Amino acid sequence: MNISLENIDKVNAVITAVVEPADYTEKYNKALKEAKKKINMPGFRPGMVPVGLVKKQFGVSILAEEVNKILQEGLFSYISENKVNMLGEPLPTADNDNVSLVEGESFTFKFELAIAPEFEVALSKDDKINYYNVEVTDEMVENQINMYRQRGGNYEKVDSYEDNDMIKGVITELNVENAVSVENAVLLPKYFKNEDQKKLFEGAKLNDVITFNPSVAYDNNEAEMAALLKVEKEDVANHKGEFNYQITEITRFVLGELNQELFDNVFPGGEVTTEEEFRARIKTLISDQFKKDSDYKFILDVRKYVTEKVGKLEFPEEKLRKILAAKAGEEKAAEQYDRSIEELTWHLIKEKLVEIYAVKVDDADVKEMAKEVTRMQFAQYGMLNIPDEYLENATKEMFKKRETVDNLIDRCIEVKLGGAIKEAVTLEESTVSAEDFNKMFE
Repeated sequence: MNISLENIDKVNAVITAVVEPADYTEKYNKALKEAKKKINMPGFRPGMVPVGLVKKQFGVSILAEEVNKILQEGLFSYISENKVNMLGEPLPTADNDNVSLVEGESFTFKFELAIAPEFEVALSKDDKINYYNVEVTDEMVENQINMYRQRGGNYEKVDSYEDNDMIKGVITELNVENAVSVENAVLLPKYFKNEDQKKLFEGAKLNDVITFNPSVAYDNNEAEMAALLKVEKEDVANHKGEFNYQITEITRFVLGELNQELFDNVFPGGEVTTEEEFRARIKTLISDQFKKDSDYKFILDVRKYVTEKVGKLEFPEEKLRKILAAKAGEEKAAEQYDRSIEELTWHLIKEKLVEIYAVKVDDADVKEMAKEVTRMQFAQYGMLNIPDEYLENATKEMFKKRETVDNLIDRCIEVKLGGAIKEAVTLEESTVSAEDFNKMFE
């Protein structure tokens, strides 16, 4: 097959492929014989239909299929071998509609190519990029420790109310006929919408009678009022006055003890033996997580910085719109075009940076990334020590999906690329609060 490329300009080209009889005859005849075995035709036993009859009825479609296979293989081999930096897929020209497939003749096909723009990118110590270190506060450490302590916590009956306690009692409506009265009515004053109503329960003790207004406390929330008073939602409007609430039970959740059992549950193996060591390890865990977040923010800032440094790239807009329209339809292509160009620009820049810094990713990297993703998912629920066997099984499941694997590879590349760029540029480091850091993503 004879293939040639003509550059129209820097970002547009036409590729011409001539398929000769020598390219397709053998494969075409073989395909006819295979078709003969499968075709059922009245008057002939299965597999005994004459080749001539098969060719007469199905020859053109079989020839088209074989020529198309040869054409696709030839085009992409040529593009790969000649390192044509193509965007998207080759687009057939209108000339191809006039090609008549007649056995024994040559067929000429033409395709439009969108060529990636040429550009240069370089980074050095003269390039200054922000890097944010997130401050790990004592409050963060305390909150994380309390989350672990909750697992070993329990509910206890107490004599006086404190914020967060759950109370149970008898609620009775005042100053109305046929007053509503409910035993074992449960209240969580902490979640009242009205602060004044919440304060009425401060320091309350068993058997105390508190006069309050549920309608005001719950800001007229019909669902909560109906659940508390055991009435229909439609009837809530008839019970907006004051109620007496006699406390019969106060329950408090007490956190588990900060002891060796907790240390071993979170960090097995007896590595941690004191509260001081435990707090230090927790702080390190939080810090490590924030470092991953900081690295992600760094890549986002690198993207913005380098994209602005490279400047606006020239793209074959008409062809790219056609490619997008072929995938997503005309309307979505129009809506997504600008965003697609942004993503494509960064993709091309990133590819060049990966080449410059010789970033390589192997199977071991991808496998470890899959394990890390699994660890992070469980860490959100306070589960730090996931058995290796479970991590292996989770990794195998993730590897079953091509899209998941591609995402893992991309994450590996970005992590390694981020590390290389950190060494190449000047980091302008600063320490920020978690609150300010999170605002950067809004």
